[in-house]
Amino acid sequence: MAQSLFLSRNIKRVQDNVDSYACFSKQDNSVSGGLMSSNDDNNENGSCKRLKRTVSLDSCIGGDAASNGSINITRTNSTSNLCSLPRLQFRDHIWTYTQRYLAAEVVEEAAAALVIGSEGGERVEKDEENADGMKLVQLLISCAEAVACRDKSHASILLSELRSKALVFGSSFQRVASCFVQGLTDRLALVQPLGTVGYVAPRMNIMDIASEKKEEALRLVYEICPHIQFGHFVANFSILEAFEGESFVHVVDLGMTLGLPHGHQWRRLIKSLANRAGSPPKRLRITAVGICIEQYQIIGNELENYADSNGIKLEFLVVKRNLENLKPDDIKVVEGEVLVVNSILQLHCVVKESRGALNSVLQMIHALAPKALVLVEQDSSHNGPFFLGRFMEALHYYSAIFDSLDAMLPKYDTRRAKMEQFYFAEEINNIVSCEGPARVERHERLDQWRRRMSRAGFQPAPIKIIAQAKQWLAKVNPCEEYTIMEEKGCLVLGWNSKPIVSASCWKC
Repeated sequence: MAQSLFLSRNIKRVQDNVDSYACFSKQDNSVSGGLMSSNDDNNENGSCKRLKRTVSLDSCIGGDAASNGSINITRTNSTSNLCSLPRLQFRDHIWTYTQRYLAAEVVEEAAAALVIGSEGGERVEKDEENADGMKLVQLLISCAEAVACRDKSHASILLSELRSKALVFGSSFQRVASCFVQGLTDRLALVQPLGTVGYVAPRMNIMDIASEKKEEALRLVYEICPHIQFGHFVANFSILEAFEGESFVHVVDLGMTLGLPHGHQWRRLIKSLANRAGSPPKRLRITAVGICIEQYQIIGNELENYADSNGIKLEFLVVKRNLENLKPDDIKVVEGEVLVVNSILQLHCVVKESRGALNSVLQMIHALAPKALVLVEQDSSHNGPFFLGRFMEALHYYSAIFDSLDAMLPKYDTRRAKMEQFYFAEEINNIVSCEGPARVERHERLDQWRRRMSRAGFQPAPIKIIAQAKQWLAKVNPCEEYTIMEEKGCLVLGWNSKPIVSASCWKC
């Protein structure tokens, strides 16, 4: 675990450098080709850091730079010289070497961190395991940089070396690295050579995994990791608060909580409504939105029987629609009932390069005039306009998740391998290898969701259950590294201070 924390801190360092690089790269939007997507919202987050630094590439980066002698790159505050360069020269030289600068900088900082003494500044020997881990970090970053530059020859060599070091049953960072290696391999197969503009049409289904494997992995993630259960706990509290004292209540569930079997979230809600002070509601309606009609109907039949055994009349409905095609008329709203919309890890899938898709969905929800909209999402910036920035953010995020799995399960537990390879690896692959409509794992930070919701006409409804949430977490997951924090009326579940999942509530 100490190794994973050490690596995570160094990954975060390069991520900060990449964020500052994003501003520099915007000087010429056309050079990136398939490496950039036009996402206006993400540009709101960045703040350009002005760096003045000279670094010798031949000491850290091999290839032509080393053979031709020391090549220095100096960053200055002025961009006028860059803008005056011919476009071809900018693409072939400045773009490539600036990205290599970032990789070299990480190697330098990580190497320096390895030799820092504990107390009194004494130098200590490099731990063999940490050294191997940092070598793996270096290779991953160099490979990502080569893929970003569309250097297929160099990237292929690095990928070959990475496959021998990134082991599926190795340390937590070796395992997460294996997932990123597959993503880089698939992305490299899609990009065109340097000198061309554009991106090869991506495959719509990157990983052909049997549905039963994915379902089992999802079930294990639900049972072992607190991520989804945290969302259900906070969502149900907000829903119960909205339904307080009401007799006719209605929940619209976008995605039917990921299609988890048995409707765990709604069983707990039904039980709470049956035991609430006063009397239970006279009627509860649940509308499931999605395309898995048969699966939803099975869940609905089970829930109706469960509600009946608890003295509640439940009406279960299914709307066969993708979120992007959902219309207000698709939702049957009865006058006099209180409506709540529930979205668990769903809305990020309709965040596209343009704002249109998500705005359309949010406007549709707003037209339903729900008393509350509960939003639970992965809290990380995996939808930035620059590939290298997304890669580093995802590497930092999923390293924390794989580290948490190390703490919760024995080393050779097959359940961990199933979760990593059939659930988290699929998310990583989509983030790293896909562009355009094929990239659906577009996770964003809580601050970005606040801006989006505010523009759509929603107002925040603070969630004030931090004490109850911490008590709940202590019961379901004894790992002290998992924490729950309150942030501007929202709750965030994190691992060692790294945000993992955020939950917020909104009203019209």
